[in-house]
Amino acid sequence: MPRYQLIVFDWDGTLMDSAATIVRAIQAAALDLGLPVPPDARARHVIGLGLQDALQHAVPELPPARYPEMVEAYRRHYLAQDHDLSLFAGVETLLDQLLEAGHCLAVATGKSRVGLDRALHHSGLRSRFQATRCADECHSKPHPQMLEELIDEFALRPENTLMIGDTSHDLLMASNAGVDALAVSYGAHPAEHLAAHAPLATLSTVEELAAWLKKHA
Repeated sequence: MPRYQLIVFDWDGTLMDSAATIVRAIQAAALDLGLPVPPDARARHVIGLGLQDALQHAVPELPPARYPEMVEAYRRHYLAQDHDLSLFAGVETLLDQLLEAGHCLAVATGKSRVGLDRALHHSGLRSRFQATRCADECHSKPHPQMLEELIDEFALRPENTLMIGDTSHDLLMASNAGVDALAVSYGAHPAEHLAAHAPLATLSTVEELAAWLKKHA
């Protein structure tokens, strides 16, 4: 039996090469609303949070009353580009190898349910995952609810579960749930920022991630 019966992946910046597109959509939405455009680093930092939390942190000048307007602008800009997004090279092979090795696979994401379903459909990955959780169904990361619900759904324990993500929000969520975590540095947050949260390892490519999982998971 695998050490980690359940492996949970973040989506944006971990499986899908979408961080730059998210940053551009946040910046364009701020510009549309006449608000200060956040620098790249601030916009990248909020990737992985639920959309409301992300926009409030990225654009702190956003008045609460204009939140729906900001969300609409962000989604318009993001959806105009999301058909061009692709998975990181090697992701499909990695997921198939994990399934063949007997792992259960799930997703815990800051995307909405509609957004994740759209991404799963376009990427062709829907059949690889037995369960998913989204930020409009649970508390936003780093709250542990998404992981706790997934662990309960599979009738497992935290020590049988591994979280893989590209942001500190993923690593903090794992810590809050008592779950081991792996970091990948090819997404939204830089390696030194991830390492500060003491993941089991920080991997710089999908190939390195696959090799680590084959050896340790």
